Amino acid sequence: MTEQIYNSNAYQKEIQSEIIDIGEDYLILDKTIFFPGGGGQPNDLGFFSMNDLSSEVLKVKWQNGQIAHFIDNNECKNFSIGDSVKSKIDWERRYKLMRTHTSLHILCGVIWRDYKASVTGGNMEPLKGRMDFEFPSLSAELTQEIEEKINLEVNKDRKISVDFLPRDQAFEIPDLIRTKVNLLPESLKIIRTINIQGLDLQADGGTHVSSTKEVGYINITGHESKGKINKRLRIKVSDQKIINE
Repeated sequence: MTEQIYNSNAYQKEIQSEIIDIGEDYLILDKTIFFPGGGGQPNDLGFFSMNDLSSEVLKVKWQNGQIAHFIDNNECKNFSIGDSVKSKIDWERRYKLMRTHTSLHILCGVIWRDYKASVTGGNMEPLKGRMDFEFPSLSAELTQEIEEKINLEVNKDRKISVDFLPRDQAFEIPDLIRTKVNLLPESLKIIRTINIQGLDLQADGGTHVSSTKEVGYINITGHESKGKINKRLRIKVSDQKIINE
């Protein structure tokens, strides 16, 4: 099993790893900093290098219980099992996704705390995202109120920590699962949690910044109805409030 460095240290940009298996167009490593995607967060991109060789990592995903790092299939022949390769992620893209993912947790935390609305879906790309909630109605006034509240939490500079708990212990935490349906498979015995201290504690598998202040400003750019009690909020993350977009 590949050691998942991104789970404990989202800020590590480079690492030296050993190739433990090779497919037609992918490599399996003994440890990786590449997030393979999940929970609405896209997979990381980047590069492998070895001596004078360099290969672009085109996609990363779970495949047959392993984290597969896909490269051009013509380049796989350049590598052998046991080779030591340097991994480097596209840090600018990763950091934007970290800010975005944390923004969605802040949004989720405020809405659960103040309105007790469950999450019914979500997705993100660098500095943009959307999240769906069980709201019977959602007005422009309420949307503005929510934007003000979430940015108050950003400015409080709340620290964000990662923990790993046995499944039974994790599920003793009230409201650990905020989605309408529990998506954690029974086979998952250790639960990773993200704690925005004083605001939000959830089971989560993505990458995050270390404090809310790093997010910047969370702009709610739109809201829409996706059903009788299903409402969508769209966000953009920037260094400051976006006016009249």
